[in-house]
Formats: sequence, C-alpha cells, structure tokens
Amino acid sequence: MLLAIDVGNSNTSVGLFDRDKKLQFLAALDTDSRKTADQISIDLMNLFTLYHYDYADVTGAILCSVVPPLNFMMEKALTRLLGKPPMVVGPGVRTGLNIRLAVQSQVGADIVADAVSALEKFQPPIITIDMGTATTIGVIGQNRSYEGGLLLPGVNVSLEALSRRAAQLPAISLQHPKTLIGKTTEDCMRSGIVYGTAGMLDGIIDRIRAEFPGREVTAVATGGNAPVIVKYCRNKIVYDKYLLMEGLWTIYQKNR
Repeated sequence: MLLAIDVGNSNTSVGLFDRDKKLQFLAALDTDSRKTADQISIDLMNLFTLYHYDYADVTGAILCSVVPPLNFMMEKALTRLLGKPPMVVGPGVRTGLNIRLAVQSQVGADIVADAVSALEKFQPPIITIDMGTATTIGVIGQNRSYEGGLLLPGVNVSLEALSRRAAQLPAISLQHPKTLIGKTTEDCMRSGIVYGTAGMLDGIIDRIRAEFPGREVTAVATGGNAPVIVKYCRNKIVYDKYLLMEGLWTIYQKNR
C-alpha cells in the first residue's frame, strides 16, 4: 500500500492507497510546524488504528509539502515509522510536466500534483483550481506544459481579514448563503464572500479561456472550500475531492 501525505498551510491530508489506486482512507490533521518527529509518528499511528489498517503493510510513501519548516521532521517521522524515507515531490522527481516558469523550483508541490492528476483525467487545455488557505489557479496547455497561473487569498483568509480589520464585523464560518442579498451582517458577509469568490473565478476562467481561442478548456477544482464555491459559479467546473491525492499516486508510480 502507498501512504500519500500533503502538508498544507492549515491542514495535512493523509491518504492510504491500495495497489489498485483505491483510496482506503483520507484523513486530515492540523499542520503544526512545532511538532517533533515522534509526535508526527504518533499522529500517523493513531490514524492507522482509527481506520483499522496496519502501517506495516505500507510499502512506500510520498510526501508533498508547502510548509518547508515541517519537511525535515515529517521525513524523519515517516522514515522511522516505515523503515525507509518517503519520496518527496520536488526537483529531481519525474512528473511528466513541462514547467514553463521563469524559476521552475517556485511552483508548489501541491500545484504539480494537481496538474499531474488533471492530465490523467482530462485533455488540455486545463484550468486547475485548488481552494485551501490560498486559492491557486494553474493553467495546463498542449504537450503537458504547465504555463503558469494565479495565486489569490483563500476564502477563509479573506473572511478572517474582514472580521479582524473591521471592528463591527464578526468572525463567521464559511457556509452556503441563504440569499444573494443578505438581511443581516452575517448573511451579507457570507453572500459577499461566496458570490464574490464565485464571480471572481468566473471572470478569471473566462479570461483564461480567451487565451485559447477555439479550444475547449476544462476547469477542475479541489480543496476544502471548493464544494461551497463551485456551486455558485456560472462556468462549468468539475469538483474532484481526490485530485491532489491521486496526483501523488501517479507521481509515485512514475518514479518507482
């Protein structure tokens, strides 16, 4: 079995695949760069116990991280737990992507995994949207070329900034708005963030599609906030909860 780990700014996703690429479980842990390798090992062991699997059956691991201070401890924990170091998504790892950036090392490992997975499922051009702490938008063109993208504040980051900087605005959670035009402060905030983010994505997708005249462009979204926002977009956006995890599985197979 393959253990796939994605260390994000807020949450760390842990997935376990069998040999047929079937995801046995997908769990989430808080990302805490202060944790020691022992603490991380215990967290992982507890997940295996919770989902009734044996970590001794894991034959390999792949790590994707956008939190560099945590990388060393995560690699150390996985090596201690599994008896061998994980594969780490980064320079030197084969992905099959032609990354057309000025500085190739600047593309996030999570963006790479999203792109690799999207290319397994759709024909380019493809727009990938990953809605986590940040909202990252990637563009994949012909010949498996990652053309670049856009980086925006995530939905929760925007909500937190709004309540923190405006004295009379409360802290609220991300939920589906009751109506477009809110009748309370909370409703107005929810409508603003949800419809505003959806409208922003629609506008960006339209502009990217204009870069590929006469071509059908597929948009696919993943990440914790995507299910709420995608519902309110006017463009067709495919929601894929497991996009990143399946990308890690594919990268691991390419480098075995």
